[in-house]
Amino acid sequence: MNLFDVYSLFDVTPVRARGCKVWDKDGQEYLDLYGGHAVISVGHCHPVYVKALKDQLEKIGFYSNSVINPLQAELAARLGEVCGYPDYSLFLDNSGAESNENALKLASFHTGRDRVIAFHKSFHGRTSGAVAVTDNPSIVSPFNANHKVTFCDLNNIGQVEAELSKKDVAAVIVEGIQGCGGINLPSESFMKDLRFLCTETDTVLILDEVQSGYGRSGKFFAHQWYGIKADIITMGKGIANGFPCGGILISPDFKASKGLLGTTFGGNYLAMAGALAVLDIIVSENLIENALDTGTYLKENIPGSPLIKEVRGRGLMLGIEFNTDVAPIRRNLLFGKHIFTGVAGKNMIRLLAPLCLSKAEADIFIKSLKEIL
Repeated sequence: MNLFDVYSLFDVTPVRARGCKVWDKDGQEYLDLYGGHAVISVGHCHPVYVKALKDQLEKIGFYSNSVINPLQAELAARLGEVCGYPDYSLFLDNSGAESNENALKLASFHTGRDRVIAFHKSFHGRTSGAVAVTDNPSIVSPFNANHKVTFCDLNNIGQVEAELSKKDVAAVIVEGIQGCGGINLPSESFMKDLRFLCTETDTVLILDEVQSGYGRSGKFFAHQWYGIKADIITMGKGIANGFPCGGILISPDFKASKGLLGTTFGGNYLAMAGALAVLDIIVSENLIENALDTGTYLKENIPGSPLIKEVRGRGLMLGIEFNTDVAPIRRNLLFGKHIFTGVAGKNMIRLLAPLCLSKAEADIFIKSLKEIL
């Protein structure tokens, strides 16, 4: 049997990692500025994180959500305290896409409506509902396209207002910072107006913080830069530093009922142990502050070049937009200098380093990029 061939792979086999460094089977060291799609939040193999998982596995690794798991309640209380949403409820699942599925379902239950507004250049996942609100026709099948979704331009509040005036929209889903679509930031005025309009029309505002959350932007959630609150916040990626975990934060205005949402693996003991360790590390090592400080340093020191059109983003969620196809730069040149990076489209290098990235490590990338340019 062969693997289903859907991934474009780099010719490297990682076998060990620590912090922002990865080593392959031949002992070659790589600087990781991508964190496996923003998943590695507190750094590879952090000793506190590793110990938490080992200790938990020696007690109990899994049981279903038909029994009490005290770690879930502990995470809910701790997360509410750290992220600034102490009065919200937490539902735990396994991934960002699943979080968005649950958020859309809950919004539709809550409002009794069936239409959703999403935005051009958005990415919310590859499962049925999540991919339906994703603006990428190449991954949206005819089955997914049956959903009632209207796409508007990011930062065009007039388009959104016209759609919301029809009073049939269950939810507006928007990323705190668009990731796969090109590190596009919503404006403060747009986000504040969007919050006002959703309130006025009884529409659920869903903030997708799967990639931009958990401290990556320099605040716990990227939408907190705009001084607004969401009705539902979706999370994934960096919650448990690589152990599969996702979740949604839900406003007190929503009513729960038995069987409304459910999951087999969501909130399992190992995921909770990892997620609690991540929060402890983020707080004790000031990683949100470091993400902003080191990210700002990195952004301000990207070398100038006629090849570079713009550098944008916040904290350690950065995009370098080029005037040319970046595939050769990423694969042949940066990877040739043993640096992992990502892309967003054909013209952007995307940087999603672990939040523990140091300025000395940022300098390695800056120097390498300067040599390439």
